[in-house]
Amino acid sequence: MTTFSLCLNCIIQALMLVIAANGAPIISHNVLGNRWAWPVDNGIKLGDGQRLLGNSKTWRGLCSAVCITTIVAFFLGIKPLTGTLFGVIVMAGDLLASFIKRRLGYVESSRARGFDTVPESLLPVWLLKEPLELHLIDMALVVGLFFLIEEFGSPILYKLHIRKQPY
Repeated sequence: MTTFSLCLNCIIQALMLVIAANGAPIISHNVLGNRWAWPVDNGIKLGDGQRLLGNSKTWRGLCSAVCITTIVAFFLGIKPLTGTLFGVIVMAGDLLASFIKRRLGYVESSRARGFDTVPESLLPVWLLKEPLELHLIDMALVVGLFFLIEEFGSPILYKLHIRKQPY
């Protein structure tokens, strides 16, 4: 395959992993409420007066994302370690976006179109492109498709009372 070859199966697998990692914290919140929802940043505020990350970034969410992504990877025929790394990297991208949003003055759980989806989808597909057999065009499609799924799927999940916010 060249850089511009499409691997539809690879794209679908990577997209399923991104969705699993992003959906797991939401599902765990809906199932468990506030139980075990300890903030990753432990309430720390930086010099700008803003929280490091905020209350919505919890250890429960992080752990559920990594565990569910590992399980989904196994069922997709991907090595569980790759699934684990994928989940960790998705959450690292999510935490990075939250950190930057706090520094830019965005309130917790506010929307920053594109910025909420690109780091958490681009980082794992870029860093794990070889074990996932992704090429440049595949990675671009995963990021673009995930953006569209978030854009159009979030309002539906909000109406179904699965998400707290319509985005």
